[in-house]
Amino acid sequence: MFADRARIFVRSGKGGDGHVSFRREKYVPAGGPDGGDGGRGGDVIFEVDEGLNTLIDFRNVRKYKAEDGEPGGKKNCRGKDGQDIIIKVPQGTVIKEAESGKVIVDMSGENRKVVLLQGGKGGNGNQHYATSTMQAPKYAQPGQPAKELELLLELKMIADVGLVGFPNVGKSTFLSRVTNARPKIANYHFTTLNPNLGVVDLEGTKGFVIADIPGLIEGASEGVGLGHEFLRHIERTKVIIHIVDAAGTEGRDPVADIYAINKELEAYNPDIAKRPQVIAANKIDAIYDTENSPVEAIKKEFEPMGIAVYPISAVSGQGVKELLYHVNEMLEEISEEVTVFEQEYFPELAAFQDSDEPYTVSYDEEEQEYVVEGPRIEKMLGYTNLESEKGFTFFQNFLKETGILEQLEELGIQDGDTVRMYGLSFDYYK
Repeated sequence: MFADRARIFVRSGKGGDGHVSFRREKYVPAGGPDGGDGGRGGDVIFEVDEGLNTLIDFRNVRKYKAEDGEPGGKKNCRGKDGQDIIIKVPQGTVIKEAESGKVIVDMSGENRKVVLLQGGKGGNGNQHYATSTMQAPKYAQPGQPAKELELLLELKMIADVGLVGFPNVGKSTFLSRVTNARPKIANYHFTTLNPNLGVVDLEGTKGFVIADIPGLIEGASEGVGLGHEFLRHIERTKVIIHIVDAAGTEGRDPVADIYAINKELEAYNPDIAKRPQVIAANKIDAIYDTENSPVEAIKKEFEPMGIAVYPISAVSGQGVKELLYHVNEMLEEISEEVTVFEQEYFPELAAFQDSDEPYTVSYDEEEQEYVVEGPRIEKMLGYTNLESEKGFTFFQNFLKETGILEQLEELGIQDGDTVRMYGLSFDYYK
């Protein structure tokens, strides 16, 4: 089963309620309050598991809940903290908010373990509310509520090189020859439904990871067949090997095929179409017309564009080593950084967006500053660490999502103007 997408529901633990109780001891007629605090709710944590390469497990289990914190008890007994839930995913899994499709976190690069939703804090017991005038408080703080989200998981393979081409051009045969991968090979269309990963070991080099992207068809970029699912895996690759049936064993024109596949890549994501590409003119062992060589026709068409063409036979191995060393040289010229998708959705922000607490946006003529204030703003600033990059990005998203930036623009704010929020001043730049 092709399993590179899954939709799941996650919920953090609710904080335990604080307890109301009073000391009951012999010879102590008026014992003070001794209600314990509630325990903290468990977090929802995502962690990369190197042993996984598919999201198939999420087809069977769709709901994931952390444990609630226990309520506080008598005699200052604090409630037990709820247990975290750790959800294991393959490297390269992009976690999105299901409704908007915005990225919450990309489990790639340094993102190995991420707390996606924090559990609710436990409430204070009544012991915290005793004062000189209120020595027997009969109330305690409830625990913070749980947080929940509907998530969309998408697996985008992390491979240095992606193989593309029409079905039956020999991609699976090529992959089985050059790596330790053993894809199932048969002579029918869409034989490969799962992208196969393999490691290429080349003498004198550190090698590279190669992925056989399942066969594309025209219209794939519009979602025809399994187009979008297949194209998704190409997004992280640095180099594309375009395998074409140079012999035209199925009566196809190899030059037209190359243009057709590149058109699909361009339609899906123009950035992918610009990736360095090399053409592997496969099945040269099946070319019998030596005078009108189709390989020469391919070279004549694409080499002037700066795309190298290597005649190969995946079956016999002819020309394969030369192609691989060329690809390795291409990779050495490219930055080693893994493409990591930036965060677009902040679960913490949802609480502030849903809040109906007021705020105001105005212009202070005397100070010549724009002023944003109100309980909602004060809470957000108290929650956010503006010193950190993530905190500042959260702050910028809050201003955008709540419409504050739009209101400032309606008031006529210009680049370089000052915005004041509870003792903090910021220069505005669009």
